[in-house]
Amino acid sequence: MKEITFINRNKARWETFEQQLKKPSKVNPDSLADQFIQLTDDLAFARTFYPRSHTLRYLNSLSQKTHQEIYRNKRERGSRIPAFIKTELPLILRSARPYFLISLVVFMAAWALGVVSALTNDDFVRMIMGDQYVNMTLNNIEKGDPMAVYGQMAETPMFIAITFNNVFVSFNVFLFGLLTPLGSIFQLFRNGVMVGAFQAFFYQKNLLGVSTYAIMIHGTLELSAIVLAGGAGIILGKYLLFPGTFPRKDSFVYGVKKGIKIMIGLVPVFIVAGFIEGFVTRYYNTMEHWLNIFIILASFVFIIWYFFIYPEIVYRKFKADKIN
Repeated sequence: MKEITFINRNKARWETFEQQLKKPSKVNPDSLADQFIQLTDDLAFARTFYPRSHTLRYLNSLSQKTHQEIYRNKRERGSRIPAFIKTELPLILRSARPYFLISLVVFMAAWALGVVSALTNDDFVRMIMGDQYVNMTLNNIEKGDPMAVYGQMAETPMFIAITFNNVFVSFNVFLFGLLTPLGSIFQLFRNGVMVGAFQAFFYQKNLLGVSTYAIMIHGTLELSAIVLAGGAGIILGKYLLFPGTFPRKDSFVYGVKKGIKIMIGLVPVFIVAGFIEGFVTRYYNTMEHWLNIFIILASFVFIIWYFFIYPEIVYRKFKADKIN
């Protein structure tokens, strides 16, 4: 749909809504919230199809005024969250797919380099993981429980600590995008090398299968989310470094908002990954094999579905709705 057609079809509604905002005391709060959801849909559509237009700026300004009015009345409806999950975030995720792909390639390349480096240099693992961790793991291997690290703390404290660490690492990867995309790429590379070296270490001890089995119970979500956070960081750096026709400040603000929304969508993933690592992973060698495999496959299917397949479905439906 051409931008002028999009404007003509919705201009009257936007202008009416804008007039209503000038007299907020006469607007029903529930009606205001309903119209805000429609405006959010329009904004998401404009971000997807007209990312550098005055229409996007206008809708963004109007949505901010509406949000402020709803918040001022303290009557914001819970439907804002479902709309974000069902429509706004998926459209952002679809537009971010190229950056997710770059992030994945960097992470996998770093993973491979970590493996090769650990296999060719006996001191590399200690350089990356630290002597204390390596010595502790060697001691656990001698005791017959190579992954005992996952059972050293009680479930709840470990869940809290792991979740906090996962969120910290992911936001660290994201915020390094402030140093241009190379900042996030560096952090992705660093984390990828660590994972590769870790796996190579267990391969050398003939325990690759055991370590992979234990790690991927929670790592399917955790590592996937770090890669996606890397993509969000690359977006942040891209809009800062390459503003295009936008003023650099406006481009940067747009990149920050887009990246933060992706990160907000990832926080629940890290919480679930932390829960699994704190409460489930410690039982990897006593649980039924089918249950371990189910958790890994379910995690993988969720990531592929919500972050890649579902955004395409939403995009096509949204485009069709706007054209019809």
